[in-house]
Amino acid sequence: MDPSDILLTDRVAIVTGAGQGIGEGIARGFARFGARVVVADKNAETGERTAAAIRESGGDALSIPTDVREFEQVKAMVDQTVKHFGRLDILVNNVGGVRYASFLDLGQKGWGTHTRLNFDGLFGPTDAAVRAMIAGGRGGVVLNVASIEALRAAPMFSVYAACKAGMVNFTRSLALELADHGIRVNAIAPDIVDTPHLQAFEGSATGGSREARERGVPLRRAGTIEDCANACIFLASAMASYVTGVTLSVDGGTFASSGWTRNPDGSWGLFH
Repeated sequence: MDPSDILLTDRVAIVTGAGQGIGEGIARGFARFGARVVVADKNAETGERTAAAIRESGGDALSIPTDVREFEQVKAMVDQTVKHFGRLDILVNNVGGVRYASFLDLGQKGWGTHTRLNFDGLFGPTDAAVRAMIAGGRGGVVLNVASIEALRAAPMFSVYAACKAGMVNFTRSLALELADHGIRVNAIAPDIVDTPHLQAFEGSATGGSREARERGVPLRRAGTIEDCANACIFLASAMASYVTGVTLSVDGGTFASSGWTRNPDGSWGLFH
């Protein structure tokens, strides 16, 4: 083991949904650790903004507008990645989305919107990227950005939670299938992360107040996009060369607390 094992020097990574939020943090983090990054975002403007920021910081990045729900777009994006950089080593399936709503208010359209984006959107990038990794003969890494809601009940987020739970089992199953090709498959499960989405819901039932988060999160703060990026950098690096089929919670301890929260006096209690 050597400190350089954490570096991603010259590896090529695709990060979906990297135009903002967690995906942007992962893309920029990978670049800081030496990776060449493809920003695959549906929004061409935000995708290019991330890629430009990486280049301005001395990194190497290419923006390829891509809707992960459209297989032909995804396949073309992976082909362009390999043509431009000569290889593909890492895929991060980050695209996702959620709406706070009861199951009975979603309807068939809401169900379809959630499943197509959060679960069906895994197929195209994974299928195309894994085929490119196998053809390259150097192994590779697939990282899925799940959610802590995959591991616990999530009222008002039932379909989203079901999709993320499926992602976690997909991660484990694919890790076994691809082991013989030297491809590792892992996931991270963030909870409350300080992104534009959280800021938009500050004080609501979704985001809560800063004081509520300090009571509910054992580490007393929301996560940051850097926290998520750091976990992905580790899982993508040689430091994690013997880690596959794992979902790493990046949640400040909220899954471990299982509903326990701090009372105003600092003590712990349930259902307060």
